[in-house]
Order: sequence, then C-alpha cells, then structure tokens
Amino acid sequence: MAAEGDCASGDRMALAAATEAVAAGWVLELSCCCLCQHFVEGRAAEFGRWRAVAQAVINGFSKIATHQKKMVYLCQLLIRIANGKKLECNFEEDPKISPLESALSYWTLLEREESKFDKLHEDIRRLIQIQVVAVHMEKRYFKEAAEALERMFTDSESDKPLRGKLTTIIKSKDPYIPLLQSFNYDLLISKVKSYVKRFMNENEKNFLLQAAMEQVESKGLEAVALQNITVSASEEEENNLETTQRFTEEQPSTTNPLPEDAAKSITRRCSMRKFRARSVLQSVNSLQNVEEVVDSQNSGRRRQPWTLEEDKKLKSGVREFGVGNWAKILVHGDFSNRTSVMLKDRWRTLSKIKSSKLLRKNKAMHKGT
Repeated sequence: MAAEGDCASGDRMALAAATEAVAAGWVLELSCCCLCQHFVEGRAAEFGRWRAVAQAVINGFSKIATHQKKMVYLCQLLIRIANGKKLECNFEEDPKISPLESALSYWTLLEREESKFDKLHEDIRRLIQIQVVAVHMEKRYFKEAAEALERMFTDSESDKPLRGKLTTIIKSKDPYIPLLQSFNYDLLISKVKSYVKRFMNENEKNFLLQAAMEQVESKGLEAVALQNITVSASEEEENNLETTQRFTEEQPSTTNPLPEDAAKSITRRCSMRKFRARSVLQSVNSLQNVEEVVDSQNSGRRRQPWTLEEDKKLKSGVREFGVGNWAKILVHGDFSNRTSVMLKDRWRTLSKIKSSKLLRKNKAMHKGT
C-alpha cells in the first residue's frame, strides 16, 4: 500500500511538473510575441516590461526544449540589441564583453536553428560586427575596440576583408569615417526588424493571445477597452500642450458591440490618434532613438542645470569640432544625460551671455571716454 501511495505521489509530481512546463512554454511564446511586436514598433517602455517577463521565464527553465530554442535565442538577441550602445550593461560573466558581442553569440545560435540562409542573415551578422567596433569608438575606447575585434573574428578567409577594414579604422581613431556612418546602428535596427517581422509572420498564432481575445469578446470587454483608449488619448492630448516630444500608441479591438454611431466615433478618434502616433514614430528610426526621446522628456521636466564643467566641455568641443557638429561634441565631451539638441541650445545661451557682456563692456568704455 505504501509503495502504491509513493507511486501515486510520484505520478502527481510528474504531472504537475509537466503541466508547469507546458504553461511556462505558453508564457514564453507570449513574451516572445510581445517583445517582437514592441521592438518592431519602437515602444521602449512596453519592450522593457516584457523583457523582464521573458528573462524571468527563460531563467526558470531547467532545460530548453528544441522547439523553444529559437524563441529564447531571439528574445536574448533583441534584449542585447536594444542595449547595444550601453557598454556599461553586462550580459556575460566577463565584463569586457559588450552587449553587441553577446548579441552576436545569440545570432550565431539563431542561425543554427534556421533551415536556410539568405542575404539578410549575412547583413545582420556583418552589421553587428561593425557596430561592436563603432560603439566602442564612439566612446573613444580604441583599445577596447581592438580587443573586441580580436574576440569576434576567426582566422577564416571570409572574415579577412572586413577584419582588415575594421583594424584600419580602429588605428585611425576616427569614429566618423564613411564605413561606420554608412553601416550605422539605425541600419542594424532596421535589418533586425525585418528579420523579426519574418519570424512574426511565420508564428502568427499564439495560444494565450487567442484565449485572451476570446475572453475579451465573450465578456464584451472590448467596449471598455475602447473607452479607456479614448480617455487615455484625451489626457495625453492635454499633456501634449506642455511638451512637443511625445508619442502614444493604441491598439483598438477589431470587434465592437457598441451602438453603431458611438462605435464609429470611437474608432475614428482612435484611428486619428494612431495616425499621429505613427507620424511621430516614423521620425524615430530605432528603439534607441525612442529611449533617447523619453530620456530627453524626463530630463526636460527636471530642468537639470548646466554645470561649469559641462560648459567647459562644450566650449572645448566647439573649438575642436566647430559650431554645428553637436553629435561629435556630445561623444567627445562624454556628457551625462545630455543630447545634441541640448548642446545646441546651451551654446546659443552661452553665445547670448557672451554678447551681452561685450555690449555692457563697450557701453562702459564709451561712458569712460
């Protein structure tokens, strides 16, 4: 009897473990789906939230099933690409390995899961390799760029041409040469988005999303969702009067049990809001740019005062690169929580202050004479 009880208990535990594994797989699929969608649409905040979910689920797996590998690798790739310019982020045990180097390793794993290769695969690989060097050089970490180059490339003949070019670029210590400008980070993001869209088209169905949609439709919750979207849109329009750098996004439901006139009115307003949001997002070419816009808004609200040290860096940068080269000056000065637009505005203010001082000085001289 005791043996039978132990056997039954073991069966229940095995069943519970199998059930948890299936449920975790569903959550992984949902996380990957949402992560891909927000990456493609440039929604930094939503991407950040689903990144945490995806990472927690992935870390919870004791063993990744074969059919789950591609999703796991893609999630890890996107997380690293999204943080590719943040060299302070560490995804590997060795702190010297940059986010993009880590991304390259996951891209290699993803390629192994592919049934066939095309030019897009090669483009993404080369762009990641170029940007590993470019990101270090933008920070003027030339030694680290050379070390990363040694880690990335093998001695294969196919790698030699690009490796040679990047070696020459690092020696020049010029992060603004044509090759790095032509194959820039925005192009990398664009290519990765193309790959993600292809993945999404091949994996359209998602069990949890379908179940959620059925739940929403059966309870008539889409009407509430549409109303909430309208209220949210109105509040954000008011906020737009206070800030010009703002974007919103809505996802109106495709079904609508509301009275016909009310439904049309709400759908029309939501469509207008989505059109305005898309117009703004078109000017934001990558997820990195979206994060910069959000950061710019936050720092703008706080009105961070300029320090004497920052003014010195700005003046030094203008002397070295000239007025107007704000992007170069931003990198050269290693400013914290500043953008090129902020540098431009601050230089305009400093110029006005200088002109005002000269004017007062001339007036004093004239009075003295």
